[in-house]
Amino acid sequence: MIRVALQKFFYVVLMLFIISVISFGAIHVAPNSFFASGELNPNITQDALLQLQKVYGLDKPLHVQFFSWISALLQLDFGISFASGKAVRDEILSRLPITLLINCITLVFVFVIALFLGIKSALLQEKKFDKFTKQFSLISYSMPSFYLALLLVIVLAVEWKIFPISSLHSPDINSDFGYYLDFAWHLVLPIFVMIFGGIGSLSMYIRSLTLSVLKSDYLFFAKSRGIEGYNLFRYFIIPNISPSIITILGLSLPGLIGGSVILESIFAINGMGLLFYQSALARDYPVIMGILIISAFLTLLGNIIADLILVKLNPYFRG
Repeated sequence: MIRVALQKFFYVVLMLFIISVISFGAIHVAPNSFFASGELNPNITQDALLQLQKVYGLDKPLHVQFFSWISALLQLDFGISFASGKAVRDEILSRLPITLLINCITLVFVFVIALFLGIKSALLQEKKFDKFTKQFSLISYSMPSFYLALLLVIVLAVEWKIFPISSLHSPDINSDFGYYLDFAWHLVLPIFVMIFGGIGSLSMYIRSLTLSVLKSDYLFFAKSRGIEGYNLFRYFIIPNISPSIITILGLSLPGLIGGSVILESIFAINGMGLLFYQSALARDYPVIMGILIISAFLTLLGNIIADLILVKLNPYFRG
């Protein structure tokens, strides 16, 4: 277990270095710049632009800029935002809680509902429930999340006025209980859209895994020994589909931070997704690179956690 953990640690360090090189290079070859004349302020002078570039260290050679950035990263310093002038770390931390809340709730609901639909659909193959699940999953998978979000806003928020259109709070709330109730009511639509969009592919994946278990020889042998019902489900179906589900859970970890860029923009939720969108429009490269590195780290961390759990469950597994 310790040997596997050390191997994964060195793998993460190597991959993060490669990803940082690629991200740094891609940002610096991108067209235009935050400090391009006319982009920042049409009246700004060339001398002022050069002074700004000197303040942010952009007048130095690329290799010096890169190693300065890497050195700062090792101290968890992502630099200063071009747009706001604040530390990128503070910008990210201020947007982090709401994105974590929304995505954690979504992740739990998606996996619980997908597990139920996928396993029951496989157990009732070609029955009405199975046909309904396949049709529902097809709609879920093919429905663009931004289209569904706009449709729900138009119908439920604008026309019927059941839900708020955007943001997280109404301005006329006084009591603490009313504040939290209003906050939860504002989250209903964005969380529903995210859950709806995530169920389809995952439920069909779990259905496929369950069907492969149901057709296996060891399950047929278990049935011949009189094992059925809950025991069959607990000791044969769940243990055999768990490794793949754990892997998917590990890959879902970056979404807890990255959030949904489009949905947070549509619902005006001041989270990580909206921050990334705003930074991309403003060409705020330190913020973009900070979010990219965090997402890359979480992707690698999710893989490692999944592999370590699988090693713990099955000592013969090697990720």
